[in-house]
Amino acid sequence: MEKQSYFHGTGRRKSAVAQVRLLPGDGAIIINGIPYEERFPRLEHRRTIAQPLLVSEHTAKYNGVAKVAGVGVWGQSGAISHGIARALIRADEKLRPILRQHGLLTRDSRVKERKKPGLKRARKAPQYTKR
Repeated sequence: MEKQSYFHGTGRRKSAVAQVRLLPGDGAIIINGIPYEERFPRLEHRRTIAQPLLVSEHTAKYNGVAKVAGVGVWGQSGAISHGIARALIRADEKLRPILRQHGLLTRDSRVKERKKPGLKRARKAPQYTKR
């Protein structure tokens, strides 16, 4: 049987979709052709992205290459994290319990609620006037 050259995972958060490939390497993460330190300057986003690798202790074992589209930086960083966790499962099935324990395999299903007719936003009604 052939050794696979990379492991693939698809992650989703809000309406962001990330297609992640894990390749053997030294731990560099490239997102849409840009290193993730430049693409996500805030520490919280970088920590979210790297969390599956840190939890599984595979930080220096894989390079990540991700294509992500949709929403903003929070949704994109969550989608990339989800994609990395799914790719790690394909690489090594023994990592499933530890990733599940940290909630990294569960897709966060919270999305923006749609605007309803007659309201200003999803739930905000026009101001009521008695007289």
